[in-house]
Amino acid sequence: MQFEYSQTIREQAVSGFRPGWLPSIAVALLLPLLLGLGFWQLSRAEEKRTLLADFAAREHAEPMSVAELERRADLAHLRIRLRGQFDEQHSLLLDNRQRGGKVGVELLQPFYDQASGLWLLVNRGWLPWPDRRTPPQFTTPEQPLELLARVHVPVGEPFQLQADPASGDWPRLITAVEPDQLWRQLGRGGLAYEVRLEPGPAAYQAEWPLLAMSPDKHTGYAVQWFALAAALVGLYLYLGIHTSRQSAREKSHEPSHESGPFHS
Repeated sequence: MQFEYSQTIREQAVSGFRPGWLPSIAVALLLPLLLGLGFWQLSRAEEKRTLLADFAAREHAEPMSVAELERRADLAHLRIRLRGQFDEQHSLLLDNRQRGGKVGVELLQPFYDQASGLWLLVNRGWLPWPDRRTPPQFTTPEQPLELLARVHVPVGEPFQLQADPASGDWPRLITAVEPDQLWRQLGRGGLAYEVRLEPGPAAYQAEWPLLAMSPDKHTGYAVQWFALAAALVGLYLYLGIHTSRQSAREKSHEPSHESGPFHS
């Protein structure tokens, strides 16, 4: 009897996989989303690897003049040579920058390139700012300079709210770099991208991460999305089997209408 009872439950459980309509709808909606997010992160990781390979190829390239940039479609990470002078009066401080766990800002100043006649917004590097009651301290070379820098084209950087660029005293505290707005405000013609100094006499702490998020981080996020998808499927299967088995047990305990003292 015990063997027949257990066999009946197993047969009903296997033949009656019933997770319910609500969990089925939830899985039908969530599973494609989780898988899509996972594959999207993998594609982003591959894009970042391609960018890193391209940046590595440009790492030791011969620097070009600012005028030569007009003939290039892809400006990201190109090395350029600047010849000119800084504008100390219109300095910008990019807020919420950290180095080694310390808070600070990045110093950006307009630079007039004499050869091309263009203005460039040059990031001179990171400055510590431990006490908000005291302005960050920096100096600006007064003499003409020859500098090496790289064009910075943002790739996947997080969105930040931008304060009104036309308000405030100089040096002006900002939360996002928008060179075009500065050139319009000052009435100057300039490059639409920030350029970042290479380490040298005019630079402060000028170690720049190539990407805001590495390929490995994207891969890690993809693994997390796929793990959530696997967990969702596992929970769905468990729920369907558990519900079916519970229903089978309930049916096995129901009294039979075909047996009893009054059956004829």
